Amino acid sequence: MAKEVILLKLGEIALKGLNRRTFEDVLLKNIRRRLTGAGEFAVTSVQSTIYVEPKNEEADMDLAEERCAKVFGVVGYTRAAVTEKELPKIREKAAEYLRDVLEEAGSFKVECKRSDKKFPYKSPEISAEVGGYLLEQYPHLRVDVHHPDVIVRVEVREQNAYLHVDPKPGAGGIPVGTGGKAAVLISGGLDSPVAAWTMAKRGVELTAVHFASPPYTSELAHEKVVRLLKKVSEYAGRIKMVTVNFTKLQEQIRDKCPEELGTVILRRFMLRAAERVARDEGCAALITGESLGQVASQTIQAIACTDAVADMPVFRPLIGADKSEIVKLAYQIGTYDISIEPYEDCCTIFTPRHPRTKPALHFVENAEKAIDGEALLEEALKDVRTTQIMP
Repeated sequence: MAKEVILLKLGEIALKGLNRRTFEDVLLKNIRRRLTGAGEFAVTSVQSTIYVEPKNEEADMDLAEERCAKVFGVVGYTRAAVTEKELPKIREKAAEYLRDVLEEAGSFKVECKRSDKKFPYKSPEISAEVGGYLLEQYPHLRVDVHHPDVIVRVEVREQNAYLHVDPKPGAGGIPVGTGGKAAVLISGGLDSPVAAWTMAKRGVELTAVHFASPPYTSELAHEKVVRLLKKVSEYAGRIKMVTVNFTKLQEQIRDKCPEELGTVILRRFMLRAAERVARDEGCAALITGESLGQVASQTIQAIACTDAVADMPVFRPLIGADKSEIVKLAYQIGTYDISIEPYEDCCTIFTPRHPRTKPALHFVENAEKAIDGEALLEEALKDVRTTQIMP
């Protein structure tokens, strides 16, 4: 019997009704994959709780806990002591295992969940026995059933008893792979990595499409995007990144199209290219990091002009978010410091001095005729660069 396990609590999955088993199976598969390299673990699901149990002493529990905390579908996680289902052993193990927490606390209460109804003591009796023993061992403590500093939780299940404190917040969401596949247009800025993370939280498996324009953009800019995606992949799992060379297309737009429409025209060609990559990769939707009104190309009129070229749905999970909200999420997922590095980006070169904020579709479509966009698009997509991003 393992001395310690990691307990993962399910959230939204528990409400999936007849589809719940499918969601749980995907979640278990994702957890096992994420634990690769942390040692050997048994991962099982019982009564809305997933047990991550080390198979030997070589298993790295700290690393396993860190990785499980970032698996979408897990709403909470905690380390728990495992003990035999005998009341004296349960209370002794509680005093021993939770020593550090109890010594720092001023008040506590004990809550018990008894799923094994054959156990001879009922939940209130177990709570009273464990609580009384803890008061003997830690005389400085007092019982506070309303606002305790620490809640000692006892779970009596079929095989063993488990002792722990309140779970820490998990990543939430639903398991990656249950929401289909989509391609995210990824840049080196703040928004698109957060948009990718947000859609992965809803179970979407990601392919990333990045646009480079050498020599205007450098290899360092490309590596910056790879590092951003590595942060996202800690939550989203494996991501295939497809880099499309847009140099010729951008130069043609700069030289032959009206300057004030350049950004909107560029966005339309990016969407066209991303959609073709998405279809090749089996994706059913596109994702962008646009937020309404943030820049000239993100007005309602500009977005309508961009979407006119797409046949598949375009998800914009940040469309109503303030910049401060996006920054907060970027800090949370670890992408902020990378995003603010000053490497040039495909979207920011050749920026118009006075971009049109309310472009009319027929003017944009007419302006595009100045270049052979289809030929340039075909050329760009013939020689793409792929990078496998692993968490």
